[in-house]
Formats: sequence, structure tokens, C-alpha cells
Amino acid sequence: MALLLRPPQYRDEVTLRRIHEQLRRDDFTFLPMEGTWDEFLERVDREASGIELPPGRVRAEFLVAEVNGVPIGRVSIRHQLNDYLLTFGGHVGYAVAPEHRRRGYATEILRQSIARLRTIGVEQILVTCDKNNSASRAVIETCGGQLERISTTEGRSTCRYWISANSHHCPGDSIGSSRFRV
Repeated sequence: MALLLRPPQYRDEVTLRRIHEQLRRDDFTFLPMEGTWDEFLERVDREASGIELPPGRVRAEFLVAEVNGVPIGRVSIRHQLNDYLLTFGGHVGYAVAPEHRRRGYATEILRQSIARLRTIGVEQILVTCDKNNSASRAVIETCGGQLERISTTEGRSTCRYWISANSHHCPGDSIGSSRFRV
């Protein structure tokens, strides 16, 4: 499996919107979509640079997960945390299209995200997921996530995991082996 994380491009619009609609039925926001595709790509670039961020936003990389030229998922890699991300989002938020699940892609996305955060100096990585999302919990635990606690806020039960960027045990990991095109 050669999974590549890269910024979204114009050619991705139809596929990513289709995945967004599939996951929206499960109450998951795959794309932060307001406005046109051009505006979305501009926002992604702005957030990746960390320049002129709107209030409440942090520097973050929104990357498409691609296998054999086909977008199969996405990840948001947040360089720092604000109060909201400390409660709900964490440093990494990932999703895989339903038809591409159970193939190890989520584990590979998280593994590469951990490696990316390591390169920018984040040593302790917070990853959260819904308490009832057993697949995501397994991915996080496979990548070395240590459950801090399960908290319930605003009716949502969220598992909070911490991963040490320098000592995690994600399958296939070797420092510097990640494939990024950013």
C-alpha cells in the first residue's frame, strides 16, 4: 500500500464532495465546506500557512489521503490546540471513505500524521474519537495511543488518547519514512 498525503487539488472536488455526502449521513463532517471549491482551497492554503487565521482557528494542514491516484480519505493535522480541540478534536482528525475501510488506511494516515507532527516539534499528540467508534479506537491504540479518559461534554462521550511522537509503535513506522507532498 502506497498511501500519499497531499493537499487537495481542483481535480479532487467531485470525489471529495461524494465522500463528504456519504459521511454526513453518519453525522461526520468530512469537508469544512462553506462557499465555492476555490474558496475552500484558498482556506486550506491559508490554514496551512498559519497566516491571517480567523478567530478560533489554528494552523492546520488539511490533506487528502490518496492510494494509486484515488482519494480515499482525508486528515487534518493541527500544529497546536485551542480549547475546542483540547476537548473534541485533538491534533489529528482523519476519515476514510466507507468503501475503502478495513484495509489499514486509517492506521497509515494516523502513522504519517504522527511522523509529520514529530517533524514540526509536537512531542505529545492528542487524538480523540467518539466512545462508540471502536474502529477508530483500535487505530489509535495500534499507533500507541494511551487512553487518558473518556469525557462527556455537551452529550458527546469522547475518548482522549495521547501518543508520544518519539516512541509510538505504529506498524510500519520508521522515522522519516512518511510520504508527504505539501
